[in-house]
Amino acid sequence: MTSEFQVIDLTIPAEMAGQRLDSALARLMPEHSRTRLKGWIEAGAVKVDRGACKPRDIVEAGSRIRVQMTTDEVAQPQVLPEVIALRLVHEDRDVLVIDKPAGLVVHPGAGNPSHTLQNALLGLDGSLAALPRAGLIHRLDKDTSGLLVVARTLEAQTSLSRQLEARTMAREYVAVCVGVMTGGGTIDEPIGRHRGDRLRMAIRVSGRPAVTHYRVLERFRAHTYLSVKLETGRTHQIRLHLSHIKYPIVGDPVYGGRFGLPRGATPALGDELRGFKRQALHAAMLGFDHPRSGERLTLQSPVPPDFAQLLEVLREDGREAVRDAVQAGARKPGRAR
Repeated sequence: MTSEFQVIDLTIPAEMAGQRLDSALARLMPEHSRTRLKGWIEAGAVKVDRGACKPRDIVEAGSRIRVQMTTDEVAQPQVLPEVIALRLVHEDRDVLVIDKPAGLVVHPGAGNPSHTLQNALLGLDGSLAALPRAGLIHRLDKDTSGLLVVARTLEAQTSLSRQLEARTMAREYVAVCVGVMTGGGTIDEPIGRHRGDRLRMAIRVSGRPAVTHYRVLERFRAHTYLSVKLETGRTHQIRLHLSHIKYPIVGDPVYGGRFGLPRGATPALGDELRGFKRQALHAAMLGFDHPRSGERLTLQSPVPPDFAQLLEVLREDGREAVRDAVQAGARKPGRAR
């Protein structure tokens, strides 16, 4: 049986000039593992300006790279299709945009071999088995809800991956953090793997650049509702960055610190905060250029019911705080006349 080949043509952007070939490819094709990319280079499946190359070769701006792979190499038969209901925000022959619920793992892994978004995508469209990771371009943590884009062709996957790398794919989140912020700002702190805990990330000088922009949407008695925009997309970036500036996300089991109730919180708010068992983080907006038409698509997702309920309880707690303050003022003795 003859294998079918799929070819991807790439161009090295100016900002990657001077990097090693294997590192540049890993950034241009993040859907593939570094081990797989290195294997393709060593096997001669990668050409730079039509010539042979090695993983350590230094690339130049404008260099043309051709990657040739077989459909067998990109297929992932070990991930089985499953019938899992998904909410589609957008669907066409090139891309899908999924509104992921909290609690759904994106990729199979240790402890989660099945019942993931990738299984669900294969159950929705069997042709996605020919694509790395069933066409998934980026990911969300298990307990983060919101929008994810999925490519349905290799061409679309290449285009979307380039947009992600070039930072032209817009991603906006909403979050509820502990503490009352005075205003918005930018967090520019590099992120790397935690030295003592592989499940955590940490602020590290030797880490990869990470930039998060945030602005205040609403303030409560002891919490803040934020809009957060990613300039980069590191693992746990928003959760770690907000925790780093001492405003951890409500319900975050990893970076949220010790649980505590704000002074004067209503019983309803206490119950809500104790019962909110996931980070209050939602991917609310996703914007990208359509791989085929070039049209700019901007898609939005309202916060899910648990998040909406948290906001309403926080607002009611705030109204209660105002009433308490008014009553306390009314009880103070008036100035003698």
